[in-house]
Amino acid sequence: MVGVLEGFSVIGVIIAVGVVIDRTGWLGQHGRQVLNGLAFHVATPALLFGLMFNAELEVLFSDQFIATAASMVAMAVVYTIMGAIFRWGVGPTTVGAMASSYVNSGNLGIPIAVYVLGDGSLVAPVMLVQQLILGPVMLGILDVTSATRKGRKLPWWQLVLRPFTNPVVLGSLLGLLLNIFEVTPPGFVLEPIALIGAMSVPAVLLAFGMSLRDNALPFRGKDRYQVGLATVLKTFIHPTVAWLLGVFVFDLDSVTLLAVVVVSALPTAQNIYTYAANYRVAESLARESILVTTILSVPVIFLVALLLHP
Repeated sequence: MVGVLEGFSVIGVIIAVGVVIDRTGWLGQHGRQVLNGLAFHVATPALLFGLMFNAELEVLFSDQFIATAASMVAMAVVYTIMGAIFRWGVGPTTVGAMASSYVNSGNLGIPIAVYVLGDGSLVAPVMLVQQLILGPVMLGILDVTSATRKGRKLPWWQLVLRPFTNPVVLGSLLGLLLNIFEVTPPGFVLEPIALIGAMSVPAVLLAFGMSLRDNALPFRGKDRYQVGLATVLKTFIHPTVAWLLGVFVFDLDSVTLLAVVVVSALPTAQNIYTYAANYRVAESLARESILVTTILSVPVIFLVALLLHP
């Protein structure tokens, strides 16, 4: 259980440093935008390249991967349906769907997996789902809507290829392809990529901390209903659906079931704010969803670990 507190304390400290940086103005007027750009275009693609390059390929064919993918896609679909019904717009609905389904698998998921589940590699399936299934679709939609908003009409072939030119998706796919074909780049190539990738998590968390001045208190803005829906889906419905699938559909063993449900109970990934900020859409929705789900996920993960620990 100490791992839960340790994981949250690490990200809390870095976010607090981001708040201090914003208040002091040490990075200047455009510091947050620079950090978001660095994370989106450079550091996060490098990080995901390394994760996919070192991923265990057998998890792609495991029940754990399928159960994880099914529960995440279900949350995204539910939010998308609600967004269509209430006409929240394609861009904001896409960000909300990501906030409802993407989990903080890196800077929070790994330490919790190590200390609560005893194996950091158990978060690999959710990383693969986010980068192989949800990532190309969601970021592709944001790319297209961004181009449309700027008055550019994309031909059909660009609509097809657009998701695979996104730096985040491209880094993930390149790492996975090298992994599949067992191609190992030399050390002088892999080591700089690893160093650059190590900047991703702190850059994202610092930028998130710097953004809190814009809307520190949740449920006050015009998108409070979207935040509420994303929070309920991510914090409560997601782990419940994962448990139901694990028990009644895939008949997972107790250890795997615990891993699937704990990972599903993780809060919204900080990267969602980076994506929203990069495309300049639904930034407050992403920011508030991350903040609220992070707070609420602490007791939820404690409860899941207590009830399901074998």
